[in-house]
Amino acid sequence: MGEGAFDGLRVVELAQWVFVPVAGALLADWGADVIRVERPEGDPYRALATQGIGTDGGGGVNLSIAMANRGKRSVALDLRDERGRALLDELLATADVFLTNFRPGALRRLGLDAETLMARFPRLVYARGHGFGARGPDADHPGYDSSAFWARGGLAHVLTPPVLEHPINQRGALGDRNGGMALAFGIASALLRRERTGAGSVVDVSLLATAMWTLTSDVLAALAGGTPRAFYGHGGGPNPLVGAYRTKDGRHIQLVFLEADRYWADFCRLIGRDELVEDPRFVDLRARGANREACVAELSAEFAKRTFDEWKDLLTGIDAPWAPIQAVEELLTDRQVVANDYIGQVEEDGLSYRLPTGPVQFDERAPALRRAPEHGEHTETVLLELGHDWEDIGALKDAGVIP
Repeated sequence: MGEGAFDGLRVVELAQWVFVPVAGALLADWGADVIRVERPEGDPYRALATQGIGTDGGGGVNLSIAMANRGKRSVALDLRDERGRALLDELLATADVFLTNFRPGALRRLGLDAETLMARFPRLVYARGHGFGARGPDADHPGYDSSAFWARGGLAHVLTPPVLEHPINQRGALGDRNGGMALAFGIASALLRRERTGAGSVVDVSLLATAMWTLTSDVLAALAGGTPRAFYGHGGGPNPLVGAYRTKDGRHIQLVFLEADRYWADFCRLIGRDELVEDPRFVDLRARGANREACVAELSAEFAKRTFDEWKDLLTGIDAPWAPIQAVEELLTDRQVVANDYIGQVEEDGLSYRLPTGPVQFDERAPALRRAPEHGEHTETVLLELGHDWEDIGALKDAGVIP
């Protein structure tokens, strides 16, 4: 891209797991020097392997760690030692952004709470990710996305079909990555505000608030006194042209003809059912809603006559919103994914692996992906940049302040 949007900015990241580190990775994608501070034993996420992710398929690379920490530098410090804590202060004196997901109590004990740091560094953007928000009785309660976003945030309840005895499980880091995107947006906004006013800001994003934003339509229904509910099968609303239909070979096509009267006649002609256009049961949205079961039955019978691929070919003949319901592995070769570089390649230091590039692009270009650092890989380099000599570094190693 040439100059990145965040070139010349330094982010000091004191965080672990996924939510907040993902925000740092997005900033690193666009040029920020993100220095992630890890404890001497490393981020516990480095040792976690779930959903078959880990080193498999990555040429020895933990793809989960690579996704959350690409493009950063890693410094390992023991913040329980006053010398390690002093080294963090040296880093913070060079920082534009402090990024953390440590809980409020831990930050206060370390002297890293917002009030203390903002008094010392008034131009600092202090960005923190929470489970449940910065205020209230649960502000210090631990929260992962499966608890704060999925469970307490309402998604498990809304998305679980009533026929199931137990709620469905969340996909990995679903709330974390959405929350990380929101936090990166908040940081970018605070940096713009600082450019205009000269003052830093405290930026807060919680997984609970991210869930409510994700479920805004349901929250609006609740605010209006209704009971939000999910629709299964062909929908459940008055419009049979919004929903998933099963093909001859057991796949599904999603129709989203919200402006149903606009598309009905063209759709009927496309599938060779011209007589349905003037059928009094289906002549307009109101009629189709009144005769919804009959309309769904007609459409279901039609979809059952053709295979998934045949339907995809046929529906290219109508300028209307529809999509095949794809498996995730099919996304890897989807022509739009390929054309827009939504999967990127890391080629660095003899490593080669692929990662999603993220939804944001500048000037029709995806970010150039860089590898994630090994634990503490840049500790010595960063200390040298701060003015320490090799004698200092050796003494810190001997004392166990750095690994």
